[in-house]
Amino acid sequence: MWKRLLALLLLIPLLDGLFLVFVASQIGWQITVVLVVLTALLGMLLVRAEGRHTIREIQSDLARGNAPTNRIIDGGFLLVAGAFLLTPGLITDTLGFLFALPPTRAVFRTVAKKWIITPYIDKQTGGFATGNVYTFGFPGGGNVTGTGDSGTSSSNGSDGDTYRVDSDAYDIEFDDDSEEKGNP
Repeated sequence: MWKRLLALLLLIPLLDGLFLVFVASQIGWQITVVLVVLTALLGMLLVRAEGRHTIREIQSDLARGNAPTNRIIDGGFLLVAGAFLLTPGLITDTLGFLFALPPTRAVFRTVAKKWIITPYIDKQTGGFATGNVYTFGFPGGGNVTGTGDSGTSSSNGSDGDTYRVDSDAYDIEFDDDSEEKGNP
């Protein structure tokens, strides 16, 4: 997979150079240079504005106590957009604009979360971080029962993955060792 991605990243400048030669032969090299410089400048202004907006949204999410996962992914795409827009060429500028514009960036974010981020996190955590979480016991394990302080029983469901535990089933108290060591 990584070799294909590297080959694609090396193919883009080659195609970009060929396309620039074609465009220059059609409209002239002076207009082509002006077009490349203008798209780079306009793109960088767009990335700068979107970057500031994304930072404000991250701060707003954090102030509300929400995890800014989508905003952080957007920030990564804006970095990619800036790199594409700084690279001279019309194809890279087009890709940069696609990564910088909010509607297309949302599509890229959805695709990246579904096909790249979630599978990677599942692979690294064994599904723990994305929803295949077991509250206690082992997946597919035998019949698990227990009795908490409230006298209620917690048992697995028919599929071995679901457990019913009352809210007061686990009371954990921690002793503070600082008083024993002479610390107030």
